[in-house]
Amino acid sequence: MVEAASARHLRLIGRVQGVGFRPFVLRLALAHGLHGWVRNLGGEVDIHVEGAAESIDQFVDALTREAPPLAQPGPVQASAAEFHAYADFRIVDSEAGVTALPSVAPDHFVCADCLAEMADPGARRYRYPFTNCTQCGPRYTIIDRLPYDRPHTAMAGFTLCADCRAEYENPADRRFHAQPLACPRCGPRLEFRRPGTEPVRGNEEALAACIASLRAGLIVAVKGIGGYHLLCDASSDAAVKSLRARKQRPAKPLAVLLSEGLLAAGRIAQPDAGELTLLKDPQRPIVLTKLSAGSLPLATAIAPGLDEVGLMLPYSPLHHLLLEGFAGPLVATSANLSGEPVLTDAEEVEHRLGKVADAFVHHDRPIRRPADDPVFRVIAGAPRPLRLGRGNAPRELKLLEPVPRPLLAVGADLKNTIALASGDRVIVSPHQGDLASPRSLEVFAQVIDDLCRLHAVVPEVLVCDAHPGYFSTRWARARGLPLLQVLHHHAHASAAYAENGEPMGPLLVFAWDGLGWGGDGTLWGGEALLGAPGGWRRVASLRPFRLIGGDRASRDPWRCALSLCLETQADWRGRPAASGLAAQAWEKRINSPLTTSVGRLFDAAAALIGVTNEQSYEGEAAMRLEALAADASEANEETDGAALPLYRDQGLWRADWSALLPQLLNEERPPRQRAAQFHAVLAATLCAQARRIREESGVARVGLAGGVFQNRRLTELAMRWLRQDGFTVFLPQRLPVNDAAIAFGQIVEAQALLASAPAAGV
Repeated sequence: MVEAASARHLRLIGRVQGVGFRPFVLRLALAHGLHGWVRNLGGEVDIHVEGAAESIDQFVDALTREAPPLAQPGPVQASAAEFHAYADFRIVDSEAGVTALPSVAPDHFVCADCLAEMADPGARRYRYPFTNCTQCGPRYTIIDRLPYDRPHTAMAGFTLCADCRAEYENPADRRFHAQPLACPRCGPRLEFRRPGTEPVRGNEEALAACIASLRAGLIVAVKGIGGYHLLCDASSDAAVKSLRARKQRPAKPLAVLLSEGLLAAGRIAQPDAGELTLLKDPQRPIVLTKLSAGSLPLATAIAPGLDEVGLMLPYSPLHHLLLEGFAGPLVATSANLSGEPVLTDAEEVEHRLGKVADAFVHHDRPIRRPADDPVFRVIAGAPRPLRLGRGNAPRELKLLEPVPRPLLAVGADLKNTIALASGDRVIVSPHQGDLASPRSLEVFAQVIDDLCRLHAVVPEVLVCDAHPGYFSTRWARARGLPLLQVLHHHAHASAAYAENGEPMGPLLVFAWDGLGWGGDGTLWGGEALLGAPGGWRRVASLRPFRLIGGDRASRDPWRCALSLCLETQADWRGRPAASGLAAQAWEKRINSPLTTSVGRLFDAAAALIGVTNEQSYEGEAAMRLEALAADASEANEETDGAALPLYRDQGLWRADWSALLPQLLNEERPPRQRAAQFHAVLAATLCAQARRIREESGVARVGLAGGVFQNRRLTELAMRWLRQDGFTVFLPQRLPVNDAAIAFGQIVEAQALLASAPAAGV
């Protein structure tokens, strides 16, 4: 007996556009003998399918189980449909539609099939720097609007040639409906420009000119997927020092782009199994990896004072061609001014970096919005992001409960990201830099507009940091929308709580970072918060000390060290000779706000040990202190891990840092031992505070949040000792622990506050 044909209407949300999902649906329908159609509808995929009921059931199951690797479809929404007796199955034109928070795919690394084609002299795309298919290539950085079709992208101006059109329209081809599709005849092209010479146009010609310039020790700004990189020979001390001098970046570590073959040789770095897996991950992030002995053939100025280097494998066709031709490691640092988003426009990069780069490689595929490279570090055996960017953002997370109204959170001023929430879904933007320059604020506003438009969400409530001086806070206040302000460390705690994805009950979160506006009007940074989103209670902290010079103390570690010594009357022989005025400011309480910052305590320790009195980039002192402590481990030197004394202060368990000073100032012990001891003491102190709070509350679940926990040595010690003491420990893995998670935490905190008191603060 032949089963009667039936019809069903299906809808899928999630990451289903820009990932080859409609061609996959077509092939799957044909394989199951079904008829009908598939189309994009806003950010959804809309399907009408007809055939035997059993075949339709199998088809529906396979839609999520066999989805393309880059797709992340949500549950299938199915309903009965009218039977139309279609004669085949086809992809039909997209419609704009309206949907609840569609997903925009990140940019993807070039796949193995495309690389093989680029290496084939007989292929049409032999050595073509813009080769891609449905499973690779740009997405987020080229899309103008949904639905994701070629006319809605930066490729709209490139008319497909007959051969590419045939691939685009052939359901059996891997380029079927690949929106960035291109070839040498009809696609983007490279141009090499060096001031004072004629432009070199053409892919091979521009590549050859670029490689020759790099071999000659020049610095070249090269346009990639999410912006420009500044490239130079990573093995040349002269080239690297020149780049540092011109970019005014004296010490901040530089990322190194290298081939898999050079990585496997092991002369540059010694990645462990986890780091190696991460380097080869489809995200193709920058991964912090232990330097090899001598770190040949890298220039010594790549990562001064550190024992790690940021490595990255090629992710674009252009990278592969450059590395193949250059045959060595390349510095690949963001082409920007310090703290700003990476530059994306040819005219702007030549104007703003004309005194940094000797030459430029442009191409004519527009970049709609910047996306810097993501950065990871393996901590406690798992990859932890330090920065979201090209390849892993926009990043989608789920809330435990839906937001009652669409929310937009504008994050922090450092390491800014923004977050957009509708229903139970949150979209977190890529890293946007620090909001201290006109261009940063311009990109900040553009990304907000773009994400809202792409995801078809109109925010009804804005969420910002409680700090009155933040650029992001001032921007939010000027919008005229209902506004919720969230304490910085409450946002950190809520981000750590919600990333776990499951209700946990009360959680004890240690929020240790640089600085954040506190509920008592001081600058927090060494807090323990107990509770859950919407109900955090401060239960532990650090003994306060003063930041001499306010913001200047973040740049001058000696100011933090001097403050500790003045507070305790400790004799610091290494005190800078010109510190007299600073001491007077401390005594008179002039521009010397109180803080409980563990981040600034790290700065003080670095100065007292003699690591550095100044830092040219955020976190330099702490990073060099951690690297110095690693030297003690390599020498198998024992360190004292006794916790700091705890005392009660208005219900808080405060840790008294004064006990550290004799140890830090003890010049009879090598600096590396003192650095290692400092880390051990802080880890032990965290555990001691956790035990006291467990005794009072019964809570044995601990979360770690804040930029201090990017420090692998401190974090691994604390996690190990906490677990040995019976605690369950959570360390974020999907979002950074630093301020890049603040926007997500603001959403989580706002959702809880609105759920408990819908009109509170709005």
